[in-house]
Amino acid sequence: MLASTIRLFKRLTQLLAVAALTFLAVRAYDAHRAPPLAPWHTHVPEELVAAELDRTDWDAYLAHEQSLFDGVREAVTERLRPEDRYLANRYFADSPLYPGRFTQDWNRSYLLMPEGPARGAAVLLHGLTDSPYSLRHIGRHYQAAGYVVVGIRLPGHGTVPAGLTSVQWEDWLAATRLAVRAATSHLDDATPLHLVGFSNGGALALKYALDAMDDPSLRQADRLILITPMIGITEMARFAGFAGLPAIFPAFAKSAWLGVVPEFNPFKYNSFPINGARQSSLLTRALQPRITHFARQGRLTELPPIITFQSIVDFTVSTRAIVSALHAQLPPSRSELVLFDINRNTKFGPLIRPNAETAIDRLLPAAPRPFRTTVITNATPARDEVVERITEAGTTAERVRALNLIYPRSVFSLSHLALTFPVTDSLYGTDPDPSEDFGAQLGALAIRGERGVLVTSLDALVRMSSNPFFPYVIERIDDCIRESAETSAR
Repeated sequence: MLASTIRLFKRLTQLLAVAALTFLAVRAYDAHRAPPLAPWHTHVPEELVAAELDRTDWDAYLAHEQSLFDGVREAVTERLRPEDRYLANRYFADSPLYPGRFTQDWNRSYLLMPEGPARGAAVLLHGLTDSPYSLRHIGRHYQAAGYVVVGIRLPGHGTVPAGLTSVQWEDWLAATRLAVRAATSHLDDATPLHLVGFSNGGALALKYALDAMDDPSLRQADRLILITPMIGITEMARFAGFAGLPAIFPAFAKSAWLGVVPEFNPFKYNSFPINGARQSSLLTRALQPRITHFARQGRLTELPPIITFQSIVDFTVSTRAIVSALHAQLPPSRSELVLFDINRNTKFGPLIRPNAETAIDRLLPAAPRPFRTTVITNATPARDEVVERITEAGTTAERVRALNLIYPRSVFSLSHLALTFPVTDSLYGTDPDPSEDFGAQLGALAIRGERGVLVTSLDALVRMSSNPFFPYVIERIDDCIRESAETSAR
């Protein structure tokens, strides 16, 4: 019996070794066929690491950030090869996409001050491969509401994609602590603090709030606004580090990248290094046990109230994890999940996947639920008008409210990228504001033509990049601001 078990173990080990070697060989071959690495894939800016960030203040961070952008200009923009000097390259100084020509470069950290006394502070945490641009509309709204706003550029972002090849998730979390210190330096202890996190930034906001429960040196937030937060990601991302192993050999350096593509977006990387996916995976793996730990101790009541905005279909993060690993674990009536449904009035018919049609029923547990549930969906399957369908925590009754908003018939769903941008966003909006020029209007492109003409795949441009329901998001943030003011006044 023992001998047969040993033989079986050896056989399984051999099979796993063969499978691993085959996978690595395929990765190396694919990397060899990929486009050559450009300077923005090889120049790695020297970001501050976690221990340094914890000793740094806001002004010193901005000064170091300036040195990073100076380094990118000198090492990348001023040394471009002739073949890299084309208009669709954001690192080419003569390109309309070059951020250095804009009135404000939204790749950089920013501080927005209100006109009068501060009524509160909001810290904005952007997503992976992203930049502070992604939350600028929400930031301006907080500023108009009397809040101090800190939009921090998280380490590895905003400069060159190679910045994500060496960053660690602990550096992002240390930058979050720095941003909170900067924001709260303008407040007294009774003034509310909101953390607004998009995607990977949502995971950072939640991790910070959990850490603050055990660390009295950290100012706890009064409200968490999570926008498609990265509570869980796909299983493939968990093995991203293994996929990059061939990169230890110089000939296969390109295998350290999941994608090497043209950089035509002035405020977001298109190329994606494996380390970025790996660090997000490590962050979620550090986050979820903390939620479970505090849930078992009955301490999640110490978290601030949470509202989460999420598209029911999301190619990047796990909507199921947001439901089961976050909201289902929280104490009753301490959180709300806002779900944006697919458009039930499109004429795509059988082209819509069945699992998308039934996503809400499959992902939400049956009522009553411990969290408030809000679904933004068509009033009826034959109407463009949308309504808000609310089920309060602990109840089964549904309340319906018309929103005076419509689902554009040409849009079959929102996306992971869309939620933070109004349709008037100058880069991503379907009806872009002409008062700002960022070199392209990516959200307004009507994609019709032949293959091989554009510098990017059609898939990247078809994805919805703005939110026709953005006014509703702002309305709900206003609710959070009002509730915080009422709480602080007591």
